[in-house]
Amino acid sequence: MLDKDERLKIIELLHKEVIPAVGCTEPVAVALAVARAKELLGGVPESIHVELSANMLKNAMGVGIPGTGMVGLPIAVAMGALVGKSAYGLEALRDISPESLEIGKSIVNSDCITIRLKEGIEEKLYIEVKAGLDNHLATVVISKEHDRFSHLELDGKVLLHLEDATGSGSEENSDGLSFAKVCEFALKSPIEEISFIKQSGELNKAAAVQSMKGKYGHSVSLTLANGMLGNNVFTKMMSVTAAACDARMGGAMFPVMSNSGSGNQGIAATLPVTVFAEEQGKSEEELIRALALSNLMTIYIKQSLGRLSGLCGAIVATTGSACGITYLMGGTRDQIAYSIKNMIGNITGMICDGAKPSCALKVSNGVSTATLSALMAMDNKVVTPMEGITEEDVDKTIRNLTRIGREGMNETDRMVLDIMTHK
Repeated sequence: MLDKDERLKIIELLHKEVIPAVGCTEPVAVALAVARAKELLGGVPESIHVELSANMLKNAMGVGIPGTGMVGLPIAVAMGALVGKSAYGLEALRDISPESLEIGKSIVNSDCITIRLKEGIEEKLYIEVKAGLDNHLATVVISKEHDRFSHLELDGKVLLHLEDATGSGSEENSDGLSFAKVCEFALKSPIEEISFIKQSGELNKAAAVQSMKGKYGHSVSLTLANGMLGNNVFTKMMSVTAAACDARMGGAMFPVMSNSGSGNQGIAATLPVTVFAEEQGKSEEELIRALALSNLMTIYIKQSLGRLSGLCGAIVATTGSACGITYLMGGTRDQIAYSIKNMIGNITGMICDGAKPSCALKVSNGVSTATLSALMAMDNKVVTPMEGITEEDVDKTIRNLTRIGREGMNETDRMVLDIMTHK
């Protein structure tokens, strides 16, 4: 077992990375920055200029904004200026009302908002807001993490500045995680220390149940649940996971538990595991350990990949789920490692073309592959080091995946943005 100090460090990391969010985290992060600018100015800005990194722009263009029934950044910016509260973090827009929405629409129509690509930065998660009111100017920068303020300025006076505020790219600190450490923490820590992680599955399951009462996005969950593919644990894992994603991408107002800055990653890391455990009658302790394993494995992989990339985050999160499912099937650590190799040997390369309702399709594919990967692992079937990017060492295999997403897909990322902005 890891010593207590090491366990407490990982618990702190989980509390930091697994948090509630309302709506897609990219436009909500922009709204959060605008809300902070409003607070610095002491009133609703008269003008708002937003500059974003390419990945932020890509992920915020086509997704529903919670509580508005509208899509895209302008309404997110307007509502951040009207009702956003920085103290709410990634739930910054939870106070939207019908009355404030009508005012927000008028702000969008007034042309006081400008949004453009920030040139000359390497950092993939970068938001810069300049807001004016009564001859006062506030500047707010969020970088590296969706709720991390790195620069605050009012009328030329710097109130906060972190060294990376200009957006220079660098890999995130890995916190010393490894496959072995993740497994040791999740499977051996005292259960009372990690029981809090159960809330991640509970919150996302509640979102899925609420989603199935309505119609959101492409209603992928309803198609999966129509009986054509059967009515079993496999289809239920896919449909419940898709349901929460349908709602989130469709702009539903209820929260989900995110992972590493992404609600879809939080959904994909928790719901397949939760549904499998429920359907198979697993104990509460088994569910908690499986959720800890899935969430922490997702964080470990994302630390090497980075917050945003050209690689779809569903691959990372459902790789975490594959680990949790394998454990719930009674798998050994070797078999958990096999499930990771099977995932990476299968769906590596799925592109991220922005946050949008069709993300539910990609999440469903990830859940399907996670289940197959776990079943193969339990039969001791694994993609070998002779095949593709897989290596004997599971940590090296993970780094091969993240290197492709972090470096190899940069040109793909640029092309995707070019296509999206010229349609």
